[in-house]
Amino acid sequence: MKWDRCIVHSDLNHCYAQIEEMLCPDLRNVPMAVGGSEESRHGIILAKNDVAKEYGIKTAESLREAYKKCPKLLIVHPHYQEYIYYTEKVKDIYREYTDRVESFGLDEAWIDLTDSQAIFGDPVKCAKVIQNRIADELGLKVSMGISFNKIFAKLGSDMDKESGFSVITKHNYKELVYPLPCEELLFVGRATKEKLNANGIYTIGDIANCEISHLNNLFGKNGEMLWRFANGYDDTLVKHNDEKREVKSVGNGITAIRDLVNFNDVRMIFWVLSESVAQRLKEINKRANVISISLRNNKLESFTRQKKISESTNLSYEIMHVAMELAYKNIEVNKDGTFKDKYRTVTISASKLEDDSDIIQMNLFIDEIRRRKDADLERAFEKVRNKYGHDKICRLVVKMDEQLTDFNPKDDHVIHPESWF
Repeated sequence: MKWDRCIVHSDLNHCYAQIEEMLCPDLRNVPMAVGGSEESRHGIILAKNDVAKEYGIKTAESLREAYKKCPKLLIVHPHYQEYIYYTEKVKDIYREYTDRVESFGLDEAWIDLTDSQAIFGDPVKCAKVIQNRIADELGLKVSMGISFNKIFAKLGSDMDKESGFSVITKHNYKELVYPLPCEELLFVGRATKEKLNANGIYTIGDIANCEISHLNNLFGKNGEMLWRFANGYDDTLVKHNDEKREVKSVGNGITAIRDLVNFNDVRMIFWVLSESVAQRLKEINKRANVISISLRNNKLESFTRQKKISESTNLSYEIMHVAMELAYKNIEVNKDGTFKDKYRTVTISASKLEDDSDIIQMNLFIDEIRRRKDADLERAFEKVRNKYGHDKICRLVVKMDEQLTDFNPKDDHVIHPESWF
């Protein structure tokens, strides 16, 4: 069967845990999860194997919660360089069949096999060959969804994890896709799901059959995007292998080892994150015009706030200043100065990026001499860290609670999934 358009979405199941099992096969026989130590900053589950899944272990829950479900759970500390190496090996196989492979994180990718039909024939059979090669050559299992657009291909890769292979066509998509819960649709997060449910919209079919005007009233311009996705009207292209995405924002986040209960706690975390964001901006030769913060409490409720600044920056103390200003304005406190909500996950992001240039227009309302001194100081900090290690130099404020601030967000690859809407 010849396809007018054939998009594959591949997902390396339980990526971190599966790679650890591939490197050490004995791990397949015990409940195992990849995560940090309970005494350190990343005491959460990053990935679990199938045996651990049987105990109800969930990604992103604390190790303490996981141990309650499975006292014999084996925790393996992450080996990020191994994960990067093997996920690239997987994508190298994809690239043998098409020049359109678009990564979606380390473990997922879209593959466009439309034009590959002229060489490799039936794209469904071709996808199966790719899946088998990854299993045979690398010892890894990928789930694949095949469809006529990226959104439904992504749905397909999540449908049947046992066989790891689903095909959604223009003839069967209503039967397969419409009964699924609305939160299965790509980019629909928890808040969007709750809003949809509150308006009597529970399935993807409900979204597809809803009036666009009603969805626009609920979600603004994103309402029509939801409707188009649900109906399969997605014509987004899979990017070329060598097509670099324009960097639109830089950010780092952390799930803290304990609850953040006052502004002193937030200030310490913010300093570490601000320095990381500033260094990453300098490395890509960018400055930011918008700074944003995101905080999530221990009830998994979150808020995000941002501010456009008068002078673009890649200096940590300026990023820190704006982040704290946003925190002071938006976090509710009790009379004793403690927060009304206790926060765990914190993120700082910088966006509306522009090229960093040696030519900087002087601003009468900013102390440019101090800016240059601070820039020189930060460069000195970064040279020391690059040569001797992240922990060899730090600001005194982070020493107030070394257990809380003992993390390196730039190099630890801490990732928190975010929804589109």
